[in-house]
Parts: sequence; C-alpha cells; structure tokens
Amino acid sequence: MAQRADSFDLGRLGLSSGEARSAELSVPVEPLAFGGQTYGAGLGEVDTLLDVSRTTGAGYALRLRFDLRLSGPCMRCLEDAGAPVAVDVREVHQPTEDDENLLSEYLDENELDLRSWVRDALVLALPVQIVCSDECRGLCPTCGANLNEDPSHEHEREPDPRWAKLSELKLDS
Repeated sequence: MAQRADSFDLGRLGLSSGEARSAELSVPVEPLAFGGQTYGAGLGEVDTLLDVSRTTGAGYALRLRFDLRLSGPCMRCLEDAGAPVAVDVREVHQPTEDDENLLSEYLDENELDLRSWVRDALVLALPVQIVCSDECRGLCPTCGANLNEDPSHEHEREPDPRWAKLSELKLDS
C-alpha cells in the first residue's frame, strides 16, 4: 500500500554517496484545466514510484514514474475520454556546482515537493488533444450528433449557391 504524501523528506532515507532507494507514494492530483475543459485523475490521487539516488556531496538523482487515466470530455465528441497518460521523469539536484541547471526547483533542503512535481510532469506528458480514441469521428457540424454512434449519419447537401437564381424563376404552367 502506497503512503499518501504531498512532500517527501529525502533526509529520512539516510543515504550515503552511491546508495539508492525506492518509495511507493500516493500523491494528490488537482483537476487540470486544458483546452477550456477540466480533467481529473481518478480519485484525485495517483500512485507513484519514486527512485532516489545519492550522488557525491549533497546531491540527488531522482526519478518519478506513474500511470493514470484522465477523466473529462473528449475534444472531438465530448464523451468521457478516459485518456491514459504514462509519466517517467527525472530530476538532478547537485547544489555543489555553480550551474543553476543542476538545482531542482522541487527540492528545498531535503524536502521534495511531490505535489508540484507530479502536476508539472503530468502537464508536460499530456497529448496535444485529449480524445476517447484515435478513431473518434467527433460531432456532426450541422446538427451536433455523435458520429461515433451513427456512422452513416448524413444530411441533405446544400444546393450549389451558383444555381440559387434559378430557384427564383416563375414558370407558367
């Protein structure tokens, strides 16, 4: 059973240089606003696997992995998308270097901000469009019917506007 955590104290692992440990953690995930819609993650939390390796000095190499299903509307048909998202991200925190790129924004002293890291990693892993399936046909642009439910859905074609004047002709009978 994964331990529920917003943050994680890396110092409590007591790692020395070259050592590594893993932790299973359940991290809360707030609903996301994406493309004008709101998407949630299951029960509002996700089970993650955190790998922590101690580097030389006071540094860490971190890896975070999780899978989840986003609930929210498909961008084509508006049905629940249930989009699967797999995340595998890494961070390095090496405070002894002069390079700011080697400092993780999610780590303050030994406290790792899991909630922020999970949210940022999830946003970066989102597809360009959240759809229920790649084959989703969307909605009819004329009447709004779900084209997945009725593949043979059609409307009478609009007459060619170049022939519109002919409809104004009055013929004597």
